Amino acid sequence: MIGYSGMGLTTGGIIVLTIAIIWTMVWTGIALWKSGRNNQIAWFIVLFLINTLGILEIVYLAFFQKKSAEKTPVIAEPVIAAQEKVVKKTKK
Repeated sequence: MIGYSGMGLTTGGIIVLTIAIIWTMVWTGIALWKSGRNNQIAWFIVLFLINTLGILEIVYLAFFQKKSAEKTPVIAEPVIAAQEKVVKKTKK
């Protein structure tokens, strides 16, 4: 391999390193996205600065991210009210 021969990396080592980099990037990207969307600035900074091969990111996603409440968005309330009026008018 050009450029890697002095580092002692074999083809298998390069493959493992590439898989580890992709694994870390995926988990870090998801965790940074969630922490940014949830306005958890401290978590965003920690996740951005500390590289743990996805372990800290998985812990954050499993236990510390804010859980979104499953309810109808506020924007949809007027639409639902209008639909209910239409249904009432058609029943008469």
